[in-house]
Amino acid sequence: MTADDQQISSVWTRPPRGRRDQPALSREQIVAEAVRLLDAEGLHALSMRRLGARLSAGATSLYRHVASKDELIELVLDEIYGELRVSTVTDPAAWREAVIDTAGGIRAMLLRHPWAVSVIGGAGLSYLGPNLMRITDDMLALLESAGFGLEAADSALSTVVAYVMGMTSAEAAWLTKLAGSGLTQDEWAEQAWPAVRRAVEPYPRLRRLYAPDGDKDPQRTREEDFTRGLNHILDGFEPRR
Repeated sequence: MTADDQQISSVWTRPPRGRRDQPALSREQIVAEAVRLLDAEGLHALSMRRLGARLSAGATSLYRHVASKDELIELVLDEIYGELRVSTVTDPAAWREAVIDTAGGIRAMLLRHPWAVSVIGGAGLSYLGPNLMRITDDMLALLESAGFGLEAADSALSTVVAYVMGMTSAEAAWLTKLAGSGLTQDEWAEQAWPAVRRAVEPYPRLRRLYAPDGDKDPQRTREEDFTRGLNHILDGFEPRR
C-alpha cells in the first residue's frame, strides 16, 4: 500500500456523508446524547449499541451519521469545546486577566466533563474540529493584541493549555473518584487527613506544608493553587511581549 492509498481515520478528513430527506435522527442529536451519556456514566459506558438504545434507534442508524466510535469521540470533544469563549480585551495591559479567565473557563469545562481529559490526547484529529479551531484562533488574537508575535503567541498558548490540562486531569480524576465514593469533599477530607498527617510525619518539609491543609476548603484551595501556578507561568511570558 502506498502513502496515497492510506487514509487518516478522522471525521474531519473524510467528505461529509449524504443525508436522507427528513432523517429521523441527526448527527447533532447523536452527539448531544453521547455527551449526556458520558457525563452521567463515564467513558466506559459509551458504545454505539448503548447510545442507540438511548435514542430509540439501532446502532446501524447511528453509523449512517458517524462511521465509528472513534469519530464519535472527535465529535463529542468538539461539542464540549463549543462551550468555551475567549475573553475579549480592549486594553492590552489587561491581557493577563483575560488569559486567566479563559484558562479558568477551560478548567471548568473539563471538570463538567471529566471523561474528556482521558481521551483528548489520543482522539484522532480532534484539533481540527471547528469549535477548537475557533477557540485557538481567538486565543492567538488575544495574545497578539497583548504584544506577542504570532509564533510567541502560539508557544505561550501551548504552554497555558498544557498547564491547564495537567492540573485539571488530576483534579478531574480525583473528583470522579470522590463521586464514586458517595462522600462530599468535606467528608472525604475529614476521613483522609488523619492518614495524611501520619504519612508526612517523618518528613519535616511535607509535615510543615500539609499540616494546616485539613482546615482549608478543598475546592477553594484547588482554585487558588490553579490561579497561583498560572500566574507563575504568565510571569515568565512577560519578557517575550
